[in-house]
Amino acid sequence: MKIPFLSKQPKHFFKPEEEDQLIAAIREAEAKSSGEIRVHVEPKFKGEDAFARALVCFKELEMQKTKQQNGVLFYLAYEQHKFAIVADQGINAVVPANFWDEIRDNLHTAFQKKQFLEGLKAAILQTGEQLKAHFPHAGDDDQNELPDEISKA
Repeated sequence: MKIPFLSKQPKHFFKPEEEDQLIAAIREAEAKSSGEIRVHVEPKFKGEDAFARALVCFKELEMQKTKQQNGVLFYLAYEQHKFAIVADQGINAVVPANFWDEIRDNLHTAFQKKQFLEGLKAAILQTGEQLKAHFPHAGDDDQNELPDEISKA
């Protein structure tokens, strides 16, 4: 989806303290669930299809290897003003039919208001609630299968 981003792009889209807030939101969401959430940010990609690029990133980040196929990737290409959400088969099979559309629309609205950090944190936490409902934390046996840090290209 194409969205209006900042008119002048910074060298790094999120400041270090903003990345810390996103990582904290990821950890909060994952603490209640066996699910995995990642954020990948890059300036641009070749082509026009953000979802296709996000799928490539999903595989490169090995998100398809989670035990319960419950990984979710939030992808942003800020110079092209595009973003996408990729969710693995396990979570896609159980969330309400319109869940990802709502998350996408909420992100789009937040991004239009230039509330990138706030919008993404809210999307992460909403995703965490669905993961908690369908993939509750497995106790001591539950492992963090993927890094929580923001991935960048």
